[in-house]
Amino acid sequence: MRLYKQTKRFAVYLLVRCLAALFNIIPRNVAIVAGGWIGLTAWTLATRDQHRALRHLTLVYGRQLCHREKVRLARDFFINSGKNIADFMRFEKHFHNEILPLIEVEGLEHFDAAYRRGKGLIGVTGHIGNFELLAAYIQSRGYEVAVIGRELSNPHLDRMLLANREAAGLVTIATTDSPKRMLGWLKGGKALGVLIDTDSHRVRGEFIPAFGRWSYTPVGQTVLGLRTGSAFVPIACVRTLDNRYKVIVCPEVKTDPGADPDAEIYRVTLECTKALEGIIRTYPDQWPWQHNRWRTRKPRPA
Repeated sequence: MRLYKQTKRFAVYLLVRCLAALFNIIPRNVAIVAGGWIGLTAWTLATRDQHRALRHLTLVYGRQLCHREKVRLARDFFINSGKNIADFMRFEKHFHNEILPLIEVEGLEHFDAAYRRGKGLIGVTGHIGNFELLAAYIQSRGYEVAVIGRELSNPHLDRMLLANREAAGLVTIATTDSPKRMLGWLKGGKALGVLIDTDSHRVRGEFIPAFGRWSYTPVGQTVLGLRTGSAFVPIACVRTLDNRYKVIVCPEVKTDPGADPDAEIYRVTLECTKALEGIIRTYPDQWPWQHNRWRTRKPRPA
């Protein structure tokens, strides 16, 4: 069984490597179309994800959207993801000369003002749009940026992912690394990108309202930020209709050093969650509705 898994992982890696090589040879507009078709194919084959996405869209929107609209949103996420992956695969050769000019930014002054205080900055985002491109863009503007990322189960793909990030000048801090490394990074006055829209028990979490439902949400980043006096800035990178990108920087979530620590952890995480929810509701076809966001249920009081 172990040999089978290793062989399968290596075969998947070779396939992805071949796709990456192809995407770096062909023009971007052709790569984008191909990526979109790959995403559509994945949607067609992933019947379990289809049902889960439609169920979650119904939980959030109820009868505000008809069945056809929910199907379109869930399907378009797969198509957009395929296009985003096509661009990400082109990072090594085309990031600076081709992809960067396609990005516009809104609200960068919020990020800049918080970063210049020199106490560290936590860029709070989620799996919205092209989140890999987001960190690379911020780094390209002269800010020192690291991202917290979970290691992939396929070590070959994990090395490929890290190489693409390094090509854009990014530093990756694994979720398994010591918190001291994250603390040191923030104390150095640098920016740290974190994703907070997943239901995961790998890190400390709390139940935070999101889309009108109690959602188990990571709070480790809030604990670190409050400990170091860092700023919290919600941020996302979405794809526009003309296959360009828009980076949206929300106003900083202010902290209260004199507040009760537990209450402040909850409040800051809640405010960041609200800001991201606003972006997702504006671009609902760019968030993974198939993710089991509400897998963990809040215990009822005794």
